[in-house]
Amino acid sequence: MNAPAAAPDRTTPDRSLPDRDLPDWSIVDLPAVGEHRATVFLLHGLGADGHDLAPVVPALRLPASLGVRFRFPEAPRRPVTVNGGFVMRAWYDIPALDGNGRAHPGHLREAVAGTRALIAAEIARGIPAERIVLAGFSQGGAVALAAATGEGASGEPRSSLAGVAALSTYLPAGSAPVPARDGAAPPVFMAHGEHDDLVPYALGVGSRDRLRAAGWEVEFHSYPIAHAISPEEIHDLGRFLRRALGGDPA
Repeated sequence: MNAPAAAPDRTTPDRSLPDRDLPDWSIVDLPAVGEHRATVFLLHGLGADGHDLAPVVPALRLPASLGVRFRFPEAPRRPVTVNGGFVMRAWYDIPALDGNGRAHPGHLREAVAGTRALIAAEIARGIPAERIVLAGFSQGGAVALAAATGEGASGEPRSSLAGVAALSTYLPAGSAPVPARDGAAPPVFMAHGEHDDLVPYALGVGSRDRLRAAGWEVEFHSYPIAHAISPEEIHDLGRFLRRALGGDPA
């Protein structure tokens, strides 16, 4: 039986663990059906919000028995240079669209630290790392990749995450993946549109190759689409999540 759709709920910044340096982000939550046994963090793209990707969840067809709670953190609002300084939700400023995956280094560090703090808090509440998936689309996917595979990832609890999913995205310039430890690094799912005019397909392929060169296991899918998420991609992502969280991948 697949989990039915639930109404997403925006929460205030999480302060239930005052000893942790949690980010001052609001979070949109889709609660688990039945017992909460796993969590997927899904980071939105530039200019979107925590509700943007919630409609994808029912189409993933995850069985209710997995007990998956979806959490959609919301990026701070800030001016974005490539959009004429317009203020929008952005994990980091982008100085130029030059095909190299440039990101404001300070903003990226803040986003990575905040994401890792949310994961640590989830683990402290009783959801083990191997029942947590970190995912993101576009700019959110870049943060997810940097947080899961970049400096500081090796040998810490997040290195045993159930998986990482990166959609239409890239490893930000300057974020080098650490060498993956045999049997400890989570599998990575990457998906990219072959006709993406915002995040070039070649940038996604290059990021995949950088990860594989560092020893990361990357499942890479391409689709004949632009900067979007296709039904086929959702199907493939659902299979990855079911496999990563111990369910039947069929």
